[in-house]
Amino acid sequence: MTDHQKTWHEAHRATLTRGQRAADVMRNGMGSWPFVGSFIGFMLIWAAINTWALATNSWDPYPYILLNLLLSMLAGLQGAILLIAAKRQDAIAAAMAQHDYDTNVKAKEEIELLMAINSQQLQILKELKQMATIGRRGVVDGDR
Repeated sequence: MTDHQKTWHEAHRATLTRGQRAADVMRNGMGSWPFVGSFIGFMLIWAAINTWALATNSWDPYPYILLNLLLSMLAGLQGAILLIAAKRQDAIAAAMAQHDYDTNVKAKEEIELLMAINSQQLQILKELKQMATIGRRGVVDGDR
């Protein structure tokens, strides 16, 4: 059985509210080419229906005042959604920066510990070298 540890992103995603997830989905949807294409298509269909198909009985004749009202309401709603999404993105960036900082602090502590261990090992090697040198001198002096 494997013990799956959650990444920071998975843990963060699990804490999102329904509204935050909805804002992300809407932001990603409105900021895509399929949305732009479907929006242009909708406006063309609206104009075609009201200009040619229902020329005598259209519900929104040219200059399309109802369509203009819908577009204005959509723009206001999009502005609010984009502000919510931008605020969320700022919060995510701040949390990631804090996570990076915490990781760097921990890495610095570990590097300092490794440097201290390395320094101790170098000191031990230096002492062993001195002892070996003294031991060789003693053997050389004892031979005389």
